Amino acid sequence: MRRHWGNIRRLPTLEERKRSGGAGVYYHFDYVGGPRSYKWLNVTQIAKVWEQMNLANEYGANRLWIVNVGDLKPMEVPTEFFLAYAWNPRAWPAEKLPAYLEAWAAREFGVRHAARIASIVERYTRYNARRRPEQVEPSTYSLSAYDEAERVVNDYNALVEEARQVGQALPKTMHDAYFQLVEYPVRASANALDMWVSSGRNALYARQGRATTNDMAERVQRLFDRDAGLTRQYHGANRGKWNHMMSQNRFGYTNWAQPYRDVMPAVSRLRLPEPSVPGGIRAADQMGVVVQGSQAVWPACGLQHMRVPALDVFDRQPRYIELFNRSREPFDYAVKASHPWIRLSHAAGRVDKEQRILVDVDWNVVPAGSLEAELTVTGPEGARVLVKVPVHKPADLSPQSAQGHVESRGVVAIEAEHFSRSHAPQGRQWLRIPGYGHTLSGMTTLPGAAPALSVDDGMRLEYEVHLFTAGELKLHATLGPTLKFQPGKGFRFAVSIDDGPVQEVNVHADESEQYWNKLVSDGVARFVTTHRVERPGRHTVKFWALDPGLVLQRLVIDAGGLQPSYLGPPESPYYPVKR
Repeated sequence: MRRHWGNIRRLPTLEERKRSGGAGVYYHFDYVGGPRSYKWLNVTQIAKVWEQMNLANEYGANRLWIVNVGDLKPMEVPTEFFLAYAWNPRAWPAEKLPAYLEAWAAREFGVRHAARIASIVERYTRYNARRRPEQVEPSTYSLSAYDEAERVVNDYNALVEEARQVGQALPKTMHDAYFQLVEYPVRASANALDMWVSSGRNALYARQGRATTNDMAERVQRLFDRDAGLTRQYHGANRGKWNHMMSQNRFGYTNWAQPYRDVMPAVSRLRLPEPSVPGGIRAADQMGVVVQGSQAVWPACGLQHMRVPALDVFDRQPRYIELFNRSREPFDYAVKASHPWIRLSHAAGRVDKEQRILVDVDWNVVPAGSLEAELTVTGPEGARVLVKVPVHKPADLSPQSAQGHVESRGVVAIEAEHFSRSHAPQGRQWLRIPGYGHTLSGMTTLPGAAPALSVDDGMRLEYEVHLFTAGELKLHATLGPTLKFQPGKGFRFAVSIDDGPVQEVNVHADESEQYWNKLVSDGVARFVTTHRVERPGRHTVKFWALDPGLVLQRLVIDAGGLQPSYLGPPESPYYPVKR
C-alpha cells in the first residue's frame, strides 16, 4: 500500500469539512514499505513538516494529529516540532522556522552556540532528506557532472568538522546529550554518504585503470568499520543509557525490507602492472588524463584532444584536469599553456598516484570575446595530449551590467526564492519556506486552501535571465513531491518564456506506481517543457501557480549544456535586478 513519505495523501474537501466529527492526520517520520524502508536516522526537515501540516490545518484536518516516529531517540527534534506546531500553529509561521531550531538549541545547550547548532541540525536534515541514507547508492550522485558527488561529500564532511568544534566548546556535562542529538546523526550520515560515493569512485577508477582504485576500496572498508565504531560510541554514551538505539540495520537493502545484516558496498581491486617489464605496461601508457565534468579517459577512449568546461567571467571558478598513474612507478609530467593569461596550479611535477591541476585565467588581462586556449600535457616517453580551454568573456555584457541569472556552460539554474518580481491577486500571497527542499528553500502560495486560479488571475513569479543561446530550450521545473490530496484531475502550474505560449502542467498526470516510487525516492517532482526564443539576450521566465499546495524549488533552462545529475547544476551567476 502506498504511504505518504512525508506527503499527506488526502485532505477534506469543502463539503467534507462540514462533518461534525472533523478530520485529522496520521503522519510518518519513519517508514516500512516500498520502494524502501527508512528507519535509522531523522530524515525529516521541519520545513517539510510545517508545509504539510499547515495545509492540514487550513483544510480543517486539525481535530487529531498522530505521528508515527518509530524509534523515538533519533526523531526527537521533528517530534517536538510536530507537537509544538499542533498545539499552536499561529505561533510558528514559516518565517520563524529558523528561530524554532535556535530556541530548541538554546534550551538544550545554551545561548552561546545555539545559532550554530540550529544551522547544523537544519543542514543535516536537509542533506538526509535529499535521499534517505537507506536509498543512497554508488551512482546516486554524479561522479562527474558539476562535481556533484565531491561537493555533497565535502559539504557533509565540513558539517562534521563544524559539529565537532561546537561539541568541544560545550561543557563536558553536555557532551553525551550533544553527541546523541547532534553529532552522531551528522557524523554517521556523512560517513554513510562518503562510503557510498567512495564505492562509486572505486568502480569508476577500476574502469579507468587508476592506481588509486585500491586506495578507494580500502577507504570504503574504513568507512564501513567507522560506522560500527560510531554505533559503539553511541551505545556507550551516558553509561549505556541508549544502548541498542542505533542497532537498526541500514546498509545492504535490495528491496523494501531491511537487510538482516549490514553489508558493505562491493568494491574492486586492481593488480597494477610495472612499466617496461615483460607483461607490464609501456612507460608511455602510464599517464591517464581526465578533465572536469567527464569520465572519458585519455588515451583509452582514443581522444585526439580533451576539453575542460568553459572558464566564465561571471562565475570566475577555475576548472581542472587530473593526471593519474596506471602503474606502480611514478612518472614526470609538464603542462604548457598557449597564452600567457592562463594560470595553472602546477606546471610540472611528478605523479605518484594522481595530481589535480587547476586551470584559471587572469580576468584583468584576457581579451573580451569567446576564446579558446590550449594546454599541452606531456608525460613519460613522449606521451602527449592537448586540452582545449574555452574562455567566455562577452564584450557586450559584464558582471557589472548583468541583471538576473546569466547562462553559464549552456544552462541557467535558478533557486525559486531569487525571483525578479512576484504578482498575486487580492487575498493571495507568495510565501518563502526557508530550508525547504534539496538546495535552498521553497516558494508556495497562501491561503493553502484557496480555490484554483487561471493564468489570467496573474499568480506568478518572474525571473530575469540572460541567454547567450537562441532557439529551442528545455525548461526544467523542480517542485516538492505534493500528492493529490484533493479529488480531481490533479494540481497544475503553468510556465512561459517572455510572452511565448503559456504551457500548463498537471503534476499528477502520471498516476503509475513507477512514477510514485521515483517521486518519493527523489523527494522532488521534476517536469520539463519545451520553449523557443528567437534571440540571445535578456528574457523573462514566468511561473504561474494555478492550484494551491504546490512548492517550487528550482527552475533550470537547458540551452544545450545540461548534464544528468541528481541535484541539478549549482545556481547560475545571479545579479539581483535593479529596481
